[in-house]
Amino acid sequence: MTTPNDATNLTSQRCEACRPGTPTLPHEEVERLLPQVSGWTLSNDGTSLHWTKRFADFAEALAFVNKVGEIAEAEDHHPDFRIHGYRNVDLDLSTHAIGGLSRNDFIMAAKINELLA
Repeated sequence: MTTPNDATNLTSQRCEACRPGTPTLPHEEVERLLPQVSGWTLSNDGTSLHWTKRFADFAEALAFVNKVGEIAEAEDHHPDFRIHGYRNVDLDLSTHAIGGLSRNDFIMAAKINELLA
């Protein structure tokens, strides 16, 4: 049986709409969830998750970003991304409506990690 702490459980969850006024995740919850999304780091101000990867070439980087876009559309939770140096991809996850991290950010990070598995 999986628990809410299980990374596999994160990938089976769906993002839920956050409204302005919804509280951000408490720091303790962020620290508990962060190890479940390997490769992601917490921003210095604690309001977003960051991930970066170098791909073989631009086409591979763009294909990856497009796959992330498909997940983002399905979940209605969209990361900020940047392709730079023609093959490097940076992703940032934050829940814009609440100005910080929500469980949705960790769900998306886990689903993005699945693309690389």
